[in-house]
Amino acid sequence: MDMKAVSAIQKFTDARSTSAISNYVQARPATEPTPEEPSVAQVAGKAAMDFAQTLAQTEETAKQSMIGDADPHALVQALAQTELAVEAAVTVRNKVVEAYQEILRMPV
Repeated sequence: MDMKAVSAIQKFTDARSTSAISNYVQARPATEPTPEEPSVAQVAGKAAMDFAQTLAQTEETAKQSMIGDADPHALVQALAQTELAVEAAVTVRNKVVEAYQEILRMPV
């Protein structure tokens, strides 16, 4: 090969790698979360707080029902909400465990 061909190949390779690097740098900010979007930890924390609040409200309704201050319909409704919240939490837990087990089964 003559030197002009080698020089042209090197320039093409350098230009191609520079292009790949610049494309990566431009795409990198798209993968970072924006400040206004909540993180997964924030969403999970809010869900846990909502779950705890639902349980606390049901417990308070049950206490009021036992002393005769609450409507029986309100107690049934609170228990139904709690049942739904517990079922949702168990479903999420099962999905997380299933995903973890699937990761463990992946070949390294």
